[in-house]
Amino acid sequence: MTATSLATKLGARALRTRWLVRAPIWLYRAGFGFVFGSRLLMLRHTGRRSGAPRFVVLEVVDRPAAGEYVIVSGFGTTAQWYRNIRADPRVRISTGTTRNVAATSTPMTADESATALEHYIRNQPKAWDKLRTTIEHATGKPVSVLPMVRVRTEHTRDRRLSL
Repeated sequence: MTATSLATKLGARALRTRWLVRAPIWLYRAGFGFVFGSRLLMLRHTGRRSGAPRFVVLEVVDRPAAGEYVIVSGFGTTAQWYRNIRADPRVRISTGTTRNVAATSTPMTADESATALEHYIRNQPKAWDKLRTTIEHATGKPVSVLPMVRVRTEHTRDRRLSL
């Protein structure tokens, strides 16, 4: 077994291990989100059925403008967070040292997602290769296009707030 295939298998298993996937949420909520830098963000969204606050940590694939983030749904349109933001686009985000900022999420069209993915692949080829193989191993499906979401903060300047 090669190091790459072992890393892929471990990454895929980690993506299917709920407590491990949710561990970064506790770090963000405790004020330690800065350890992830600007590569990740915590998205607070509202459960479409329960109305309860829900949290997920996602990779930022692009920052096209100040206060604007593009995030990817590695598990497609059936991911719970993706379904929740379609029902209620009002979210709050935390990234780096910025905490709990009001934002609006908008699912991108297939063409917009494909363009954003091409940009990501061009700028982050090694990260894309790892992400793609891990997602494919975790889902058992090939990845050609991933749904993406544009998140825009209500204020373009970052505000530091507590949760």
